[in-house]
Amino acid sequence: MKISVDHDHCVGSGVCEMTAPNVFTLTDDGYGEVIPGKEDGAGDPMVKEAVRGCPVQAIKVGE
Repeated sequence: MKISVDHDHCVGSGVCEMTAPNVFTLTDDGYGEVIPGKEDGAGDPMVKEAVRGCPVQAIKVGE
């Protein structure tokens, strides 16, 4: 699994960071991003909840 945040779509709601803080953080500009080294989801089961909770579907999960 490879997780990324589409910065062109992210609106900075913070849902990702609140839901899976071990995988996501907010940039200085307030947009979501994956913590470096956690692109594989770090085994955090809340990543799927963060994906579902993103109001603009900016979180992408690939292989």
